[in-house]
Amino acid sequence: MVDRLARERIPLTVCPLSNVRLRVVADLAQHPLLRILDKGLMVTINSDDPAYFGGYVQENYRASAEALGLGRDEVAAIARNAIAASLMPQPEKAKLLAEVDRVLAATT
Repeated sequence: MVDRLARERIPLTVCPLSNVRLRVVADLAQHPLLRILDKGLMVTINSDDPAYFGGYVQENYRASAEALGLGRDEVAAIARNAIAASLMPQPEKAKLLAEVDRVLAATT
């Protein structure tokens, strides 16, 4: 299954703060997000009912990066995955992907 998910670039959404709140993982440092990304899967970070689970998308990114030690390249890869998986028209996707690349180049 993992090979198929990677090969076909099937997007997987994770809601890390929700996963902690629902006790899928004991704490964010144990979340499998980084392992999923390392396997070449198209993982995205999302929020799940932010008022209840404690965080909008940005907070899920920040908390995940901090707890898992995600670097800027890993965060950028997750953002690229989210853009690619979105239902936006291709020209808008290309524009946003270029913006991610611009920001990375500016911080190098």
